Amino acid sequence: MSREIVAGVDGSPESLAAAEWAAREALHRDLPLRLVHAWRWEPLDIPLVQDPTDQLKAAREVLSTAGAQVAERFPDVALTTELIGDTPVAALLGTLERAELLALGSRGHGALAGFLLGSYGQQVIAASTVPVVSVRSRDGEPVEPSAGEVLVGQHGAPEDSAATLRFAFEAAAARGASVRAVRAWSLPPLFAFSPGSLALADEAGGLEPYEEKALREALAPWRERFPEVPVTEHVELGSAGQVLLSGAGTAQLLVVGRRARRGAIGPRIGSVAHAALHLAPCPVAVVPQEVDAQD
Repeated sequence: MSREIVAGVDGSPESLAAAEWAAREALHRDLPLRLVHAWRWEPLDIPLVQDPTDQLKAAREVLSTAGAQVAERFPDVALTTELIGDTPVAALLGTLERAELLALGSRGHGALAGFLLGSYGQQVIAASTVPVVSVRSRDGEPVEPSAGEVLVGQHGAPEDSAATLRFAFEAAAARGASVRAVRAWSLPPLFAFSPGSLALADEAGGLEPYEEKALREALAPWRERFPEVPVTEHVELGSAGQVLLSGAGTAQLLVVGRRARRGAIGPRIGSVAHAALHLAPCPVAVVPQEVDAQD
């Protein structure tokens, strides 16, 4: 089955920036681009747009405007547009069967700030089976440095972040960029030490060398698979969110993993992904990992 880049648009400057970022990504990866807009008639509190025909016309204009803008700026991209008659979350999730990734606009900054189509974006990120890239807008343009590294967070055992590292290396290879792989670590409380963990740390020469060794082992298969991609390894004592954000200012893309948890108030995407989405100045790719059970 052929793959494609998908971007959701809703007429906002943020979603138009996401559409342009997605077009550039389509060129990087030599893939087609599909722009989608969700529309389902619902009575509104605005008398002038109560008529479903008028609402449908407005929805089509949103899609055609975005398509025309992308086509003008990226004439070499194979572009299609689709108006989907469903709720935003269902419409966006329904596009993922052929999607290499999904791009959404982000307003960012602040605990309650919305993503594309308000809070729907976070629901899509939590439920998506493919990487979702959140793109900011500055004066209607995507915030994406033309140069810079792909910054990626690594944690746990190699298999815990394999999907995240794979996406980061693929993105870097497509752009001709380097990868900076970051592993943050913290001192565990005394009760968390065990004879086994102490032995492993002693074998490595201490806690920090142990973390450095873990990062090298996680990166090894991706270095071998992408020998053309320069890699910088960075291990730092601190919280993962803070360490990643400290390096995001010069990155062209920040890649983080997420293990979606479903709680009483709906899906959650994890603290590191949450911090990156709201505070990173560059586009943020959230890559799905293993889904946890309900807690």
